Amino acid sequence: MNGLIGKKLGMTQIFGENGKAVPVTVIQAGPCYITQVKTKSQDGYTAVQLGFDEKKLKQTVKPLIGHFKKAEVAPQRILREVAVDGAENLKLGQVYGPELFNHGELVSVTGISKGKGFQGVVKRYNFRGGKTTRGQSDRVRAPGSIGQSASPSRVFKGTKMGGRMGNKQVTVKNLQVVGVDTERNLLLIQGAVPGHNEGYVLIKRT
Repeated sequence: MNGLIGKKLGMTQIFGENGKAVPVTVIQAGPCYITQVKTKSQDGYTAVQLGFDEKKLKQTVKPLIGHFKKAEVAPQRILREVAVDGAENLKLGQVYGPELFNHGELVSVTGISKGKGFQGVVKRYNFRGGKTTRGQSDRVRAPGSIGQSASPSRVFKGTKMGGRMGNKQVTVKNLQVVGVDTERNLLLIQGAVPGHNEGYVLIKRT
């Protein structure tokens, strides 16, 4: 098993052996249940589908009710596929938690970044803006020229302009696991991870 689904609970700090404060993100990693096993002979690749965060039966559509019933697990709010090296020993309904990761191990965390709405180029791309000289009082946060005149008579695709910022899938790699609490299903990961508190993330080995 190469990954788990988790929920970002927030940030705090711990103190290392040298006495320095280390910023960490607390993630509820599990319990994750195997709801489907995919094999190379049947599906063309090897993976498992994990379910996380139990929800009420009345909030689940009927096709998924049958799907969870086959795996003999309660309805799960989040389903994600995780690659595995071999699916022969894996069975439906198996439970995994933070014990999957070791202290000091490097992981990648994928989540949906915080949405910041429509933003200009100064905040979105760190443009410095224009000078406030010779009457240009309204050009401070403007992007400036965005293209040429007669040739090519258009604006190139990908030009940095104002637009919607955030609310995208982001992966942060090479974050270190600095704490594993199997009793409370908690992972302490050094540094910040994408998304807001209570947001769902996918944790994989780097």
